[in-house]
Amino acid sequence: MTTTHTVTRIDDALGGYYLSLVADGDDRGAAELVTGLLDDGVPPQRIIVDLIGATQAAVGELWAANTWTVAREHAATAAGERALAAIGARTTVRPTRGRIALACVDGEWHGLPARMLGELLRLDGWRVDFLGASVPGRHLITHLHQTGPDAVALSCMIATRLPRAHAAVTACRAAGIPVIAGGRGFGPGGRWAERLGAHAWASTGEEAVLRLSQNWPPAHDLPDPEYLGSEEYTHLVRSRPELISTAMRRLAAAYPAAHHYDPAQVDSTAEDIGHIVDFLASALYVGEDDIFLDFTRWTVDVLRAREVPPNALRAGLHLIRDQLADFPSSAALLTAALAELPRT
Repeated sequence: MTTTHTVTRIDDALGGYYLSLVADGDDRGAAELVTGLLDDGVPPQRIIVDLIGATQAAVGELWAANTWTVAREHAATAAGERALAAIGARTTVRPTRGRIALACVDGEWHGLPARMLGELLRLDGWRVDFLGASVPGRHLITHLHQTGPDAVALSCMIATRLPRAHAAVTACRAAGIPVIAGGRGFGPGGRWAERLGAHAWASTGEEAVLRLSQNWPPAHDLPDPEYLGSEEYTHLVRSRPELISTAMRRLAAAYPAAHHYDPAQVDSTAEDIGHIVDFLASALYVGEDDIFLDFTRWTVDVLRAREVPPNALRAGLHLIRDQLADFPSSAALLTAALAELPRT
């Protein structure tokens, strides 16, 4: 795409062209496009939010709709990372606000949203220590003791990581460092972030920049976070391997189509059953049924796009519920999910 006039904003045509570049895995082309926009005077914040961020959201939707493969989604993400790096290489801002540690919680591998936040914070005058994806809690705390940042920003995109997010928030608070949380894993409106002890939550990178630039850290003292988890949660986590293996042994009897699964389908099904257990565990930990029910509703749409009938998910839910008959909260939540499934 070549232009004969100065580009001053991100429009649909430009977004479509950038999507075509990352769809082809053209990371060089993506980087050249964003540097050209910088040369034209487009603010780097707008490129990050309206081009790279918006395109990455579209990439996720294309994967969910089964239009793109996982491999293509990963290639597009890599192209987005190079484009973001190109912005960082072309923009210099002197740190004036303080130092912030930015990390994805342990087990969270969606690093690009956090990296975009890091660039937005840097452009706003923060010194940013971007620690990357899936940062173990003990290593995060070691970094905090070594560097003494003014704040910690934690990213969690998937609700199954909430127990580990809680551990990280608790450790940061014990070290005396306030936490701002972000990512859809914390629930609609970030409603689970405060329950886990975070000082603030932001729905977007721009909102996080604004929150951190005004009245930070929060003047009020937060109460100690409530105890989370239960005996059922503990049992579920400890029994996870057995729950999955037992479900897989019984799968063909519960869902006859599984008799014809090839090895790849068997592995994929075991992974899907693992997701059922993990989301159920997270719902029990936080005490929020919607964590699990939102997952099953989303899974129905993803399976439909792949022409997999709801009965496949129904069988998986039954196979887990049958093993948890003596655990009332788990059984009730699985029953509620089953009642919502469409009939075929």
